[in-house]
Amino acid sequence: MSSLEKNRADHKRYKEDVKKEGKPFFPYALFHDSLMQLVVVGVIIALSVIWKFTAQHEGGGTHPGLLGPLYTEKADPGTVSFVPRPDWYFYFLFYLLRIFKWPDSVILGTVGIPTLLLVIAIALPFVDRRRERHPLRRPVAMITAVLVIVAMGTLTWKGAVAKEPIASEAGALVPMWAQKQGFKGNADAEAGAKLFSQSGCLNCHVYTGAGGQNLGAPELTAEGAKGRGIDWQIKHLQCPSCVNAGSPMPSFKTLGADNLKKLATFLEASKGPK
Repeated sequence: MSSLEKNRADHKRYKEDVKKEGKPFFPYALFHDSLMQLVVVGVIIALSVIWKFTAQHEGGGTHPGLLGPLYTEKADPGTVSFVPRPDWYFYFLFYLLRIFKWPDSVILGTVGIPTLLLVIAIALPFVDRRRERHPLRRPVAMITAVLVIVAMGTLTWKGAVAKEPIASEAGALVPMWAQKQGFKGNADAEAGAKLFSQSGCLNCHVYTGAGGQNLGAPELTAEGAKGRGIDWQIKHLQCPSCVNAGSPMPSFKTLGADNLKKLATFLEASKGPK
């Protein structure tokens, strides 16, 4: 018997034994799982080492390596201009929030449509029980799959490149705000407007057409016309949920009493375009 024939006979006998007696979890499955975990961890460590040691420091900056540059700036926990963004696999939902506006249709875009598609995907194997599986003979299923992939890809890409209002852009609007709202020359109101543009308020609120209305945040263009007063505005900025029960707005108490007063003055001076 040749070596090849012997190997085939051994393999056939092995298959018959497995079919008849099975294989124990230990050590077979445990060995395979452990080996794969070691491979994954090894790849992560190797990529980290390559990323770390191929990037070179040059003066005050960093030269990109094979896997990109090292982080050059440390995170600043006290920043007021950072615009948070979701992980890449949530970009499609992130962009849906720009298409479906709060409060009229956002529930449709963020819950209704994804849930409907998920229900259809779960029900499909129970509804379509034909034996035919060739892609060319299932035009409806294939067209649907392609459309879903294209839509998800497009929304993910649009969400990735979507621009957010940053402090420098919003700060340039302050003189226009002061002119339109009539508080030009009011030092505290102008300083408050600058703080408003730098503190991320436009991520949720709309002011004279700028910003994004999220989570039901009200438009503040004519906030001062409500006559709430500076004291009310300061208390609300310090603890929004204390003044307005259930408010998701974060506290701005860390800005300090002086800055809160300036913000409150700006909001009370915002009575709508003159």
